[in-house]
Amino acid sequence: MSVPGVRAFAINPASLGVRAFGKPVGFVIGGPSYPVLDHWADRIIAAARENPGLIDVEKDYKLTRPELKVEIDRDRAADLGIKIEDIGHTLETLLGERRVTTFERGGKQYEVILRARAQDRTTPDDLSNIYVRSDTTRRLIPLANLVTLTEGATAQQLRRTDRLRSISITAALAPGYTLAQALDFLDRTAAEELPSAARISYSGLSREFRDSASALLLTFGLALLVVFLALAAQFESFIHPIVIMISVPLAVTGALAAIQYTDLTLNVYSQIGIIMLIGLTAKNAILIVEFANQLRDQGAAIYDAVLEAAAIRLRPILMTTISTALGALPLALATGAGAESRSTLGIIIIGGIGFSTILSLFVVPALYLLAARFTKPTGHIERALNDLAAREQRAPAESRAPAE
Repeated sequence: MSVPGVRAFAINPASLGVRAFGKPVGFVIGGPSYPVLDHWADRIIAAARENPGLIDVEKDYKLTRPELKVEIDRDRAADLGIKIEDIGHTLETLLGERRVTTFERGGKQYEVILRARAQDRTTPDDLSNIYVRSDTTRRLIPLANLVTLTEGATAQQLRRTDRLRSISITAALAPGYTLAQALDFLDRTAAEELPSAARISYSGLSREFRDSASALLLTFGLALLVVFLALAAQFESFIHPIVIMISVPLAVTGALAAIQYTDLTLNVYSQIGIIMLIGLTAKNAILIVEFANQLRDQGAAIYDAVLEAAAIRLRPILMTTISTALGALPLALATGAGAESRSTLGIIIIGGIGFSTILSLFVVPALYLLAARFTKPTGHIERALNDLAAREQRAPAESRAPAE
């Protein structure tokens, strides 16, 4: 059964507790005036509706609110000695409202507001009951003799973005069409259809996506730097952290392969999962490097130390990897509302840590064997300080022996 005048469409609610039911695509056009922006938006919408990946494309600027324009006959008002300011104040007072003064009663202050009764300001014909006094003749002139009424329509809301007049274009996504593809298409269309005076921005989920995508590299780089500096302080070396951090590119490779295999996209949730892999995968390499350094402190050779460390630490590495993967398995198999975001995190963790563990068991020992020759055991600074303190204690005793 069809209902005349009704437009119905389904909206997929956002995940991770976001309560808004807005469309994911929010494309904002800013410019000099609303009529110009309306023309620009129509050109973008015409191109967007030809794209099968965009569904229910519309704009928020719709001329659906009735409007009554009052045009003043300035020549006639001047002949009758009526000021334009008086006409404006009269319309403001009777059809709207005007606060003129205040008074006190019972210790409370009240505002005095002037306006016509509701039944006297409901139709355009009520203008015939409004009079304006002439400054020359002091007579009351009907306002209907001085103005012309024009019925029209206007938008319910006039929006601004970054202090510019703006119109937003919203759309939903077809299955298999990503938000990144939609925004790239709209950017290309705007570059082709709109002049240089147009200012393009985003709103809602589109703005969050653009901001998070631009900040991913910075966040990922800062996370790597923080982990590297922490490991450098722990191992008292810049080479050992490099050996440990080699597992991070392996994890990212596994995560991207998992995304490709499961036909997912690189979105906000997958970006968060990739950053999480920095800490999850570095711990396996730490187990090998730390134990190899302990064996070197005991006097073992580099080759023997790394070989024994890789063999002895194999079981703890496999146990932590399996437990982490099993912990992420409920996320990967999640169903229901918001399952897309949770399954993305789970698949990223399982794919990244699994691929990194398999290769790091071979890559990390090999790289340690090549780079450890340029380093010294972790406790060599402590032993050097202890030897120096012991020599300083023996020196006074040796200097007193001949005198005795």
